Amino acid sequence: MIIRNILLATLLSIFFISCQNESGPQAKRIATVVNQEDEGDQVKSTQLNNLTDIEKEEGWKLLFDGKTTQGWRGAYKESFPEKGWVVEDGLLIVLPSGGAESAHGGDIVTEEQYSNFELTLEFKLTEGANSGIKYFVREQSPKPEGSAIGLEFQILDDKNHPDAKMGRNGNRTVGSLYDLITAEDKIVQPIGDWNTARIVSRGNHVEHWLNGNKVLEYERGGKDFKDLVAKSKYKDHKNFGEAPQGHILLQDHGDKVYFRNIKIREIPGS
Repeated sequence: MIIRNILLATLLSIFFISCQNESGPQAKRIATVVNQEDEGDQVKSTQLNNLTDIEKEEGWKLLFDGKTTQGWRGAYKESFPEKGWVVEDGLLIVLPSGGAESAHGGDIVTEEQYSNFELTLEFKLTEGANSGIKYFVREQSPKPEGSAIGLEFQILDDKNHPDAKMGRNGNRTVGSLYDLITAEDKIVQPIGDWNTARIVSRGNHVEHWLNGNKVLEYERGGKDFKDLVAKSKYKDHKNFGEAPQGHILLQDHGDKVYFRNIKIREIPGS
């Protein structure tokens, strides 16, 4: 931004020096471009963790207001974790703690449960990071070791995290239904840039979208789904992924990951 403005100001100065006897319509046009781009940056800032009027009409709700942790709590806890997560500059951040699964601040879940929904959020990875978005999460008794159980939209640095080479046929890579279905035809932004995740659940039909592309879809509870579960790490969890409703979960896997613009709308009549 600073470099761009300096360059434009320099061009403007050169124009005035070369055209001292003119009224300067070109200079006015250059100034207009600067003002329009500045206004565009302001619009982007105001859209962070906010809903447009159209989104409100469509029934979207914010799951993160950019300032507080309202609406979230720790998994298997009554309140939000006292460590491991921070809200900073409009971002919800899970802090690094050595890469262990749910061993520091722990996972966080929505206070509400959802069944038919469309969820979108933006995430930004650090190098080698691992996390996930889980859904249809039910807090079981006794509490399992590690992360709470649920269907998972994998968040991962595929290049630098070893989990990308585990599982079967890449089914633990970013965008995949973790340990079950591999995300295909995906476009992934470089580490340090923002990616957009979208999960759509209608009845038993579920879709994963990454940066505007649908990367997989499946039917919860169907024969194909059950066959996949039987080959996965979830094979001993009875009726895995078939709960009628559940929490949305953001995973603490001991790596630094950023989240923002977390929104959900419930889909009626499904």
